[in-house]
Amino acid sequence: MEFHVVKHDGPARIGELRINSSVVKTPNIFYPYTDHYKPPVFADIVVSDKKKMRLSKPCLCVNDFLLSSNVSSNPDLIPRYIPSRATLVHINSSTLSSCEYDEETWVIIPSNIDALSTISIPSSTRGVIVSDAYQLMLNPRLFVGFIVNLRRHVGYQRLIHLPGVADPNNLSLLCYLGVDLFDSLPGVIAARQGFLLTSDGCCNIYDLDELPCCCPACSRVNDPSDMGFKDILDHNYYAYYNELKIVRNAITRETIRDLVERRVRVRSEYTGMLRILDTDHYDFLEERTPVTRRNVLVSTSKESLNRPEIRRFQDRLDQRYRKPRSTKILILLPCSAKKPYSFSKTHQLFKKYIADSGASSVIHEVIVTSPLGLVPRELEVIYPASRYDTPVTGVWDEDEKKMIRILLRRYLRSNKYDHVIVHLPANMQEFIVDLIDDPIITCVDTPVSEDSLKLLNKEVKGITNDYELVHYKLRILEDIESLACFQFGRVAGENIIKDCEVKGRYPGYKLFSYQKQIAMMTRNRGYLSLTMHGAERLYQSGAYWVLIDDDFLLKGSLLSPGVKDADPMIRIGDEVVVVRNDKPYAVGVAQMNGSEMKESNKGEAVRIRHIAG
Repeated sequence: MEFHVVKHDGPARIGELRINSSVVKTPNIFYPYTDHYKPPVFADIVVSDKKKMRLSKPCLCVNDFLLSSNVSSNPDLIPRYIPSRATLVHINSSTLSSCEYDEETWVIIPSNIDALSTISIPSSTRGVIVSDAYQLMLNPRLFVGFIVNLRRHVGYQRLIHLPGVADPNNLSLLCYLGVDLFDSLPGVIAARQGFLLTSDGCCNIYDLDELPCCCPACSRVNDPSDMGFKDILDHNYYAYYNELKIVRNAITRETIRDLVERRVRVRSEYTGMLRILDTDHYDFLEERTPVTRRNVLVSTSKESLNRPEIRRFQDRLDQRYRKPRSTKILILLPCSAKKPYSFSKTHQLFKKYIADSGASSVIHEVIVTSPLGLVPRELEVIYPASRYDTPVTGVWDEDEKKMIRILLRRYLRSNKYDHVIVHLPANMQEFIVDLIDDPIITCVDTPVSEDSLKLLNKEVKGITNDYELVHYKLRILEDIESLACFQFGRVAGENIIKDCEVKGRYPGYKLFSYQKQIAMMTRNRGYLSLTMHGAERLYQSGAYWVLIDDDFLLKGSLLSPGVKDADPMIRIGDEVVVVRNDKPYAVGVAQMNGSEMKESNKGEAVRIRHIAG
């Protein structure tokens, strides 16, 4: 048996489980096979204690899992299966009359977070199974903490199977926690009690006036009350199957977090689990979250304020970022619907009236927005600042106000200005002006009104007369230095920019040093993409490195078996330098984080752009 991950989206992953010549995609669901109920036609994995089964198609069968006693006679009992010997069996035909075991050890993990660190997992283990997961899930904080620590303990390349807890409503959340395999037994119990499962929760057939969907089971009857056990069970199986496909597509499209935020609203305990995951286990999420995406970040709930990519942006702004050196005057501006902001009509107006003062080189524009908080102008082209969407109502939530106040206080503590101009509407002024010494308010009614823009222009002209102007190319270089510090850290960022000059037009600036190209900004990523000359500077800074063996030759992308060691700071989407013989050998974009590169034995670690000649 082999398993490897083919796609990440945070802790959630798409994987391939291979036995002999057959491949099953994960996440996936085990369907029980007993005398009372058979698996659906679309089942990829069947769980049973039987040696003979008639199945509609070839699939994987998990044998020697003991179904809990009295399941058939007592519908109030939670049916759980306890593995006595976990072995996967490959079924080569639609009828299984005899089995050849493909022996692989699965470790059974007790649901005790204190005992987790003492459990030894053999190197041959491909998966772990959590016992009594149902009881553990009754305590959201313990449950989330256990699953997070379990994933850390077993690593990136092993499966986690969570029996007896999954339903269509929580499947996305459990996958986002890093779980790979589930079962449909909760759907069986729900069917016995007359409950139909949906992604929006469960409902009793007698509480419905209409059928909940158009699945084959619902299409067989005219009224919900006409549904028997088999009809309800078939519907529940289709609900699992439908949600499973939605989850896998969300992981592929890198929108699993959006899906989770929608699904958890149905039940308070699931919302609590997501909040616990965000607040108590941010490091776990951040390590597995890419630094850039192609999709828009949709912020529609309070949970969005704690998304790992948003918190990472805020942390790097506080810990890595430094304002352009020449800037003396800070102007706080509102956001715009169009991203990046500079391409919006609103911000083009702002830039026009600021530039008309003739001193824009000493002015630093910072956008105040939710959910990010603060976005310096030179960071507007990077994710998530370049691609986010949030409802605009004109009313600021107390959590948003608190977040912006904290970030602005930190920012002004680290970045000093002679003057601060507040060109924000009144409803934003009221919760930030007390943080600023002698604020200059230039918004009369709305930020884009003629009176407000003229006042902005007048104030800028009045306070910039005494400042020496900076050449625009030097100011652009300073902006790129601020971006480089945000991307790589201050030491590496300053080293990359050293002795450089800027060529090209925004946002496709190119950096040259002594006629050698060092890097360029890319419109699709916003970050600096390095040449081999830039990679040498990154290597000298001791950051974002991937080490390979001295005799390793690259042909195309760097695969994870070729990685000897890697900087733990690396995240998916980061620019990295590949090192061989203590010298920069290649440069590219990370497809795994640094820890996964070292641990994995399959998959693309770095997508290579340049190899040293």
